[in-house]
Amino acid sequence: MVGIIITGHGNFAKALLESSEMIFGHQKNVFAVTLSPNEGPDDLRKKLFEAIDSMNDVSEIIFLVDLRGGTPFNQASSIVRENEKFSLIAGVNLPMVIEALSVYDTFDKSVDVLKDVFKVSKDAIKTIPEGLVIEEKDENDKNLNLKSSIPEGTVIGDGKIKFVLARIDTRLLHGQVATSWTKSTNPDRIIVVSDNVAHDKLRKQMIIEAAPSGVKAHVVPIKKMIEVSKDPRFGNTRAMLLFENPSDALETIKGGVNIETLNLGSIAHSAGKAYLTQSVAMGKEDVLAFEEIKKLGVKIDVRKVPTEKSENFDNIMKKAKEELNMN
Repeated sequence: MVGIIITGHGNFAKALLESSEMIFGHQKNVFAVTLSPNEGPDDLRKKLFEAIDSMNDVSEIIFLVDLRGGTPFNQASSIVRENEKFSLIAGVNLPMVIEALSVYDTFDKSVDVLKDVFKVSKDAIKTIPEGLVIEEKDENDKNLNLKSSIPEGTVIGDGKIKFVLARIDTRLLHGQVATSWTKSTNPDRIIVVSDNVAHDKLRKQMIIEAAPSGVKAHVVPIKKMIEVSKDPRFGNTRAMLLFENPSDALETIKGGVNIETLNLGSIAHSAGKAYLTQSVAMGKEDVLAFEEIKKLGVKIDVRKVPTEKSENFDNIMKKAKEELNMN
């Protein structure tokens, strides 16, 4: 038997399930798992497993997820990769949930439910006026390697890669980045710069899959990013750089990558770090890295999303030094 978990940001998943149950009534082995604003990836992952454990006589599960690249997508997809009998579809809407509830107890395999839901979701799209033309993006270019087939030494444009955003975010590519920051900066490539992630096949693949439509995602070591920044063949490239921590950003900048402003989105709390804001924690290594980054003339912009007002970074650093006894 197949079970269903609907998950997404806020109360979206709960509202979808309530709306569909107005048609079908209460369904067994169907759960809505929400991600509240004050919760993080670990909180959501725990709730997803609680939903899985609550199911009876279920051998396969399909996840219906709201946003490709968001925290619910990232956590659910990591669970799917650990179990070959699970499957996932992102971009969930009410017609998809209704179709899933109408067929999930007639299939033994979650992938069969997913195929049916995917077909119906495309057919449910309706435009008015009917003659409206919707152009589809060219999907022919599947090469996600950050390299160029153009002969070495060729200069494209002014020969300088354009960095539309450089951001420190422990979660790297997730909902806020894939939607609001991508729309406001319009990159054609999102580049995660990390030695650790570049050598982690699972995390690397998840980041590539989380890329928003029309934007290529890459994961490269710091040394490779430094080389790319000096390659004139990337002159017409608009790149968003994502770092896990300030130390990686510092090493990249010291290597010659020209970053004028560094956005600080989040640094997750861990042992030895002090809570400074709702989304930023720092340890002594982070403070020292930021001090050196500032000495290199880089401006620090503290914002989770583009519409927020930038927080005072000097006050955050002062608080960090006090909390960590670095004065």
